Amino acid sequence: MSNHRAALKKAGFSSIIRLVMHQSRKALVLFSGGIDSTTALYWARSRYDGLSALSFDYGQRHGVELALARRLARRLRLPHQVLKVDLRQVGGSALTDRSVSLPRFPRHQDIGPGVPATYVPFRNGIFLALAAAWAEAKGIDDIVCGFNTIDSPNYPDTRASFVRAMQRAIDLGTDTASNGGRIRIAAPFIRMKKSEIIRLGLSLGADYSFSISCYGGREVPCRRCSSCLLRKRAWEEAGIKDHLLIRLRKEGKI
Repeated sequence: MSNHRAALKKAGFSSIIRLVMHQSRKALVLFSGGIDSTTALYWARSRYDGLSALSFDYGQRHGVELALARRLARRLRLPHQVLKVDLRQVGGSALTDRSVSLPRFPRHQDIGPGVPATYVPFRNGIFLALAAAWAEAKGIDDIVCGFNTIDSPNYPDTRASFVRAMQRAIDLGTDTASNGGRIRIAAPFIRMKKSEIIRLGLSLGADYSFSISCYGGREVPCRRCSSCLLRKRAWEEAGIKDHLLIRLRKEGKI
């Protein structure tokens, strides 16, 4: 076992190291620029020879995440493509419809149950469908995503059952599958806490100083939206200072 794999096992990531290494395969990471997708990028970078990142400009309120996603991709010297699909035309979400108020909370404990106002209707289904089309056209084998559900907002399109359903759709609806191949969805963090995802990323050398979680639309976090509060709790549970806040302080932005 390599030193890296041994370190992951010691840190409690035995389910991660059981996943088959795929250096001979090509992967595409769904890269929003947040903590989960940043970890997914580093996770895939340690496993695949051929790797690229795919982001979506969907009219999101927090479009600043795209600029910083580009910056990290450049730092890692990874091919990075941004596809534009304007979900403002669909609406129905605080992230794409400015007439819908962005919920803010005093504490993470105040985040209520149920699907939040920041859910974008079938967003991840749309993204995975476009990623599958992109992967098929480019000869890419795997689509890696950072979905997780344990301590994240109650989004229906991040669940394991949703991933299985989308995998089935790709298996049924692509020429790759009809010719005996398979475009696989990999969601390695789906049963992990966000603090565990951070610790895994740190073991892989992840730099989170350019990762944006805040829904407010600025580089400096609002610290009151659900995403900010859950991020804060995760870093506290990990026992480490948030890389983003460290960078922003150094730059005199906070």
